[in-house]
Amino acid sequence: MKFTKRKYTTDITAFLLICALLLSYQGCKKSDNDAASDTTTIQYQASTDIFPNPERGFIHMVDVKSEGAGLNAMWLATLRADNVTMIMRQFYLDKFKDKAISDAQFQLMNSDMQLLRDAGLKCVLRFAYTDDMAGTDAPLAIVLQHLDQLKPFFEANKDVIAFVQAGFIGAWGEWHASSNGLATMENEKTILYKLLSVLPSEIMVQVRTPKAKQDIVGNTTPIDVSIAYTAENKARIGHHNDCFLAGGTDYGTYNNVTAEKNYISQDALYVPTGGETCPPEGDFPGCSVAQTEMRLLKWTYLNLDWYQPVITAWKNSGCFDEFRRNLGYRFSLVNAKLPDVATSGKDYTVEITLTNKGYAPLYNYKISSLVLKDKISGTSYPIDLAVDMRSCKPYGLLTITKSLNLTGIPAGDYDTYLSITDRDARLKNRVEYSVRLANKGTWNETTGLNSLNHQVKITAK
Repeated sequence: MKFTKRKYTTDITAFLLICALLLSYQGCKKSDNDAASDTTTIQYQASTDIFPNPERGFIHMVDVKSEGAGLNAMWLATLRADNVTMIMRQFYLDKFKDKAISDAQFQLMNSDMQLLRDAGLKCVLRFAYTDDMAGTDAPLAIVLQHLDQLKPFFEANKDVIAFVQAGFIGAWGEWHASSNGLATMENEKTILYKLLSVLPSEIMVQVRTPKAKQDIVGNTTPIDVSIAYTAENKARIGHHNDCFLAGGTDYGTYNNVTAEKNYISQDALYVPTGGETCPPEGDFPGCSVAQTEMRLLKWTYLNLDWYQPVITAWKNSGCFDEFRRNLGYRFSLVNAKLPDVATSGKDYTVEITLTNKGYAPLYNYKISSLVLKDKISGTSYPIDLAVDMRSCKPYGLLTITKSLNLTGIPAGDYDTYLSITDRDARLKNRVEYSVRLANKGTWNETTGLNSLNHQVKITAK
């Protein structure tokens, strides 16, 4: 049957009029599904603010000789004001080159970890036996004994250990020479794999050069999604460069510069890159060179204390703040589609899209939740999103689409939030360890929640 445009319009108008009349007399009610179908799309505005986030950014390096002075609590307390959330703590085992690590040394190390925990910080750890190129390290048997001793320490403090550098071999633990013949591929592999075995499986280790990793694992293929974040040794080995941007091979960091940088670029989608600058062999690395390298190699942290002239040059050139923003991950909300009405005990479907504007991914798993907060009582109800934020790679998008069950959540009006917290029970309720999103008007510094700027009405069944 063929309708003219006028007749079709008249028919539709009549239908809508009748339906409206029926609704006004409660003659046809929306179903529960229809009632929950009204959805609001929220667009979010990105922020250029500089703020601290866990396990990323500029760091300070603090070393200590055997049984020496512990960290300073007052100094640690000031770091967050400078947007620092992590330090590198290097423990020298210089007194123990021929014997077991002492109880006093473990007291120092455990006390330091508690001070970091109290201050809301984490650390990169490294162990070494000497800070002198002419000094001595320890024999292999002693290193392995020390690693066995360190296992309970690692387990007890895994919450505040972001990453561990391989260390132990040669001056500063930098793997370039050894008085005890440790700087061979065979001994490096023995020490590295032993370190991986005594660390909790979720902690990643960084080695000094890409070739060292390639030689030890026996191939030049970067990590891919098939083994990422598993307990496989290769999947837990990242990179640190202690002569970053020095020019040429970065004082021997690279053999085949282009190929090895490309290798790190792919590898660092799943394992961390960090370290420090060095006195340049030629011209100082300008802003554009530094930015290009940090993006390519996915830098997640950089030492503020060395090499100071390079850091100062970036400050004077105006790019230091960009690096403060973008070292590591920088997540921000793009948009969200959220129902305005839901029913207690039934499903609530959300769609939240984020992007990562940082140079690197997140490397340590976080707990991501949708939090519903009752506007009257203030009671919060977190619902696990079962999403891995590590999959939000630099300059990419992550869309979280979930149907979340509202069982146990009473009727009422709720504000909605996104929460990204540490997975360790000791830290998950600490604001300092929550991830802040780079958006305007979303962060709550008291609760550590990111507002989705949306209210949902939950009705009774």
